[in-house]
Amino acid sequence: MNSMKKERSRTDLAGLVSVWLLAAFALGQIGNYLILGGFTAFFTVLVFEVLIMLLAAIAWRGRMPWLLIGVAVGCYVLHFIMSYPEYGDFNWNLMGQCVVAALVGVVGTLLQIRHKEHIGRFPFLLCGVTVLILAVFFASWYGFTQQGRQAEGSPRRELWAVPAMYDSVESGEPGTIEEIVYDTKAYGTDGRDVQKRALVYLPYGYDGTKPYNILYLMHGTGDDENYWLRTNGSNKTMLDRMIETGAIEPLIVVTPTFYVEDDFRSGDTTLDPLTFSFREELRNDLMPLVESRYSTYAETADDAGFAASRDHRAFAGLSRGSVTTAHSALCGSLDYFSYFGMFSAFRTQESYLRETIRSEAFKDLPIRYLYMTTGNFDFAQPNQIRGYRMLLELEPRLQWGVNTCFDTFPMRYHSIGNWHLALYNFLQKIF
Repeated sequence: MNSMKKERSRTDLAGLVSVWLLAAFALGQIGNYLILGGFTAFFTVLVFEVLIMLLAAIAWRGRMPWLLIGVAVGCYVLHFIMSYPEYGDFNWNLMGQCVVAALVGVVGTLLQIRHKEHIGRFPFLLCGVTVLILAVFFASWYGFTQQGRQAEGSPRRELWAVPAMYDSVESGEPGTIEEIVYDTKAYGTDGRDVQKRALVYLPYGYDGTKPYNILYLMHGTGDDENYWLRTNGSNKTMLDRMIETGAIEPLIVVTPTFYVEDDFRSGDTTLDPLTFSFREELRNDLMPLVESRYSTYAETADDAGFAASRDHRAFAGLSRGSVTTAHSALCGSLDYFSYFGMFSAFRTQESYLRETIRSEAFKDLPIRYLYMTTGNFDFAQPNQIRGYRMLLELEPRLQWGVNTCFDTFPMRYHSIGNWHLALYNFLQKIF
């Protein structure tokens, strides 16, 4: 009997230690996001850490160590979607919580089974508080999301969801998608001649005798030129509907790819050289072909024509496509573009920004709008927020709330739901 009490007290002690360790990691995680800034990200992390602590307290007070295994799974999932090694911003606090919860959960459960220990007095108050917080949190999320989905009337900035009227109803006036093949070079490696494809979206009733604004839209790592318009057809539906309803003016959208055959695909640790070298392909090969074949505001498909029509041209991308937007469009082609969208990434060094957009050639060119977005569970968020702050301090042409803003989408992570919403908002800000 004394032996059982001793083992039981050890089980309780392990539970108490786990609570304190989890609390220490929780404070570190909350502190990181408090320093980083951004209310939605901080608030969400705060709520989830409070829930983790409540579950740990329930497991300890109720002598139910197996609950900690569920806590470990939750922490692992959050760590997985909020961390990416190449960005250098691991959420190690979450992984620490995962390891502590898993170890104490497994060991405590085995001890409980071995000694046939009963569950302790059930902590009704703690459970009630936990259920209440969960109910309020998810009810709020569901309510705001549904409110966004059901919104009608003129489009406006949305943080929760794209209104269903724009992406769940097929347009009676659909645009068309054409494929183009163009000659270019492997600018990032050996300069060999290659051929590549891109998709071109033309609005309903496209008229080759009138000029159109044009948006170049880039995919992310592992995808291709089909990603925006074919792989995720809701983006095309949204374009069709926004044009049909008069929410935006008809425009041309081009979706290229930064990949070049097998360059940087086998054994290479980074694709970043392609985010820089795409500048040459864009300026020398893709734009001259597209804007000589289709009717844009460029009167001539050359440097003079592109520079004169830059206020009618935008570039945006997601993830590594966002990095490409920064390196090849904002920094590399500010003389050709006035509008920029960066969704879920920004990894540009201050020195490179000073060499490019602050150079004599670019420093006096207006930046009409820069739109940055992320999800509050997006692993790109920490670097993106820091980079955006640095950019605002460096670049006087960017004024918060005037020609730039940063949106954090609640309950979104590194996925198409995040980027679909970003594109919806971006389309309202350009031209």
